[in-house]
Amino acid sequence: MAPKKAKKRAEGASSNVFSMFEQAQIQEFKEAFTIMDQNRDGFIDKNDLRDTFAALGRLNVKQEEIDDMLKEAPGPINFTVFLTMFGEKLKGADPEETILNAFKVFDPEGKGTLKKEFVTEMLTTQADRFSAEEMEQMFQAFPPDVAGNLDYNNLVHVITHGEEKDQE
Repeated sequence: MAPKKAKKRAEGASSNVFSMFEQAQIQEFKEAFTIMDQNRDGFIDKNDLRDTFAALGRLNVKQEEIDDMLKEAPGPINFTVFLTMFGEKLKGADPEETILNAFKVFDPEGKGTLKKEFVTEMLTTQADRFSAEEMEQMFQAFPPDVAGNLDYNNLVHVITHGEEKDQE
């Protein structure tokens, strides 16, 4: 029985946090961890967080804020814990669904299209404003139909997958 148990445990170990991310993502998290681990002891502690905030220009961070951040971890924050915490935060966050939901706010009838004029107005007057050139590039890549409607489902698919959806 004992060898079987050991084998089962080894199989379960492969479902660890490192399998949640691609190698390039893990490398980026490792770089971020190394930047934050200011004293290079392999753990992120309150002094590391304070120093990281200072390096980002935030000098008057309350101790309570730092303590709250550290409380989110189950224990000392080594790289594996750091990666696990990000994994839990990112789990279930589908970028395609998130972007689609942003468009759906402006499409209460759920048609899947928005008027070209409306999209242009929103993207050139709100938040990170698009330039006229950027709008032209977008409409060249995603031309509206003859009625002037933009199919945002296809747009979102290309943004998140890099290729057009096969038309059913």
